[in-house]
Formats: sequence, structure tokens, C-alpha cells
Amino acid sequence: MITIEGVSQTFTSRSGPVQAIRDVNLHIGDGEFLTVIGRSGCGKSTLLRMIGGLLRPTMGEIRIGGEPVRSPRRDVAMVFQKPALLPWRSVEQNIMLPVEILRRRKSEYRDRVGQLLEMTGLTGFRRRLPHELSGGMQQRVSLCRALIQNPEVMLMDEPFSALDALTREELAVELQRIHMELGTTIIFVTHSIQEAVLLADRVAVLSSRPGELRRLVEISIPRPRTFGHNAHMDDVANVSAELHTLLLNDPAPLPA
Repeated sequence: MITIEGVSQTFTSRSGPVQAIRDVNLHIGDGEFLTVIGRSGCGKSTLLRMIGGLLRPTMGEIRIGGEPVRSPRRDVAMVFQKPALLPWRSVEQNIMLPVEILRRRKSEYRDRVGQLLEMTGLTGFRRRLPHELSGGMQQRVSLCRALIQNPEVMLMDEPFSALDALTREELAVELQRIHMELGTTIIFVTHSIQEAVLLADRVAVLSSRPGELRRLVEISIPRPRTFGHNAHMDDVANVSAELHTLLLNDPAPLPA
């Protein structure tokens, strides 16, 4: 589905070139849920932006469905840390924004909006404005907006990081359920080891800058997964400990 071959990214700063990503090679399968973790500044978001076509690699190539990524694609949606909802538009109108931008018939997407609202527990909030919603509900609206076009790939850049711990876990469980239902290929950047274990089929662990792929960790724990009392608590703890050790033993980042 997504192939990353020899991808590097170097930025120019006042003090000289800064290499953010170095020689990353990775294949992400159709319908896979991949989480990407690493220390701050290791290039996680940079990698995501390159996959989304918002940034061209300095070296290497990224392909989606066999086609090189040169610019943003309509079959790839992005969800960011902040919901970025338009405050004067209702929940439904915010979800419909991509439809309007692409000049498609809104009438063809009414049923889809209803399905997404039901899927995310927002059915009764269709006409509410963003300021009338909690932070977690706003992020659910952002998720619906990303899903309105049935994207093949969804890229998520720490979408739950600004939320409290309980809301983060609730949304992670919700996203897990949505992924199981829709089968969308998802790449999810996070600082949270818990989120990575809860969500992923595989976890890509990046080294400190320049970000290199240190390890791919398989998560074979049956779904649905939770951090409550369940039959797989020991498995969750063991994988979390492995990821924690990898990050803890990561060398210090190079100076800029």
C-alpha cells in the first residue's frame, strides 16, 4: 500500500543543514494500523508530512498504491493535534468542508455524515457549534471530517495529545473500533507508548535526530484492546516495557 524507500529529509537553518530523517525504508500494508514513536525532534511529524505530500523528501521516494507521492492526494486524509474547526460552522458544516472544497454535491454526503456522527457518538450534536463541544468531541468532529471522503489512507499527527488521559484512552478505543469497521490504512504519530500498544498492528520506533528506523515491533495482542482488567494485561505490559526500553536506551539527539 505505502512504500518508503531510502527517504531522507534535510532542512536548511542559519547554522547550516539539519538532517531530520535519514534513510528510512518501510512498507505499510493495506488496512494496517502503524504507530510511529520516538523522542521529541526525531522527525515523526516530518515523516508524516512527506507521506501526505506536504513535503518532498530530500532523497528517496514514497509511493502509495504504486504511485509516487508528489503532492497531497484526495485519497489521503490528515488529522492534526488541534481539531482546527471553523468556529462559525456547525458540526455538520465542519464535516462537510472537504466536500465543499472539492465542489461535490453535498446532498450525496448527507447520509455519510449521519453514519459518521453515529459511529463517533455525536448524533445529537449535528447543529452544535465548536465552542459548545468538549475537546474530545471536537477531535471526534475532526475525525469525521477526515473520514467523509472514505480515504484509503489516514495520517494522524498526535491527535489526542492535548486531551486528558481518560479522554485520550476513550478516543483511542473509539479509533480502534472505527479502524476495525472501515479497514482504513492508518499511520498514527504519538509520544505515548500506551497509545502505540493500544492501537497498532506494528510500531515503528525512530531514533533521535536524525530519525532512523531503529525497530519495527509487532503487536499481536487480540482486539479490541483496553488498559482495563482483561485477559491480555500481561501481553500489553510486556510490549509496553519493550518499547520503553528502546526509547530509554536511545542515544541523545545530535546538536542542531
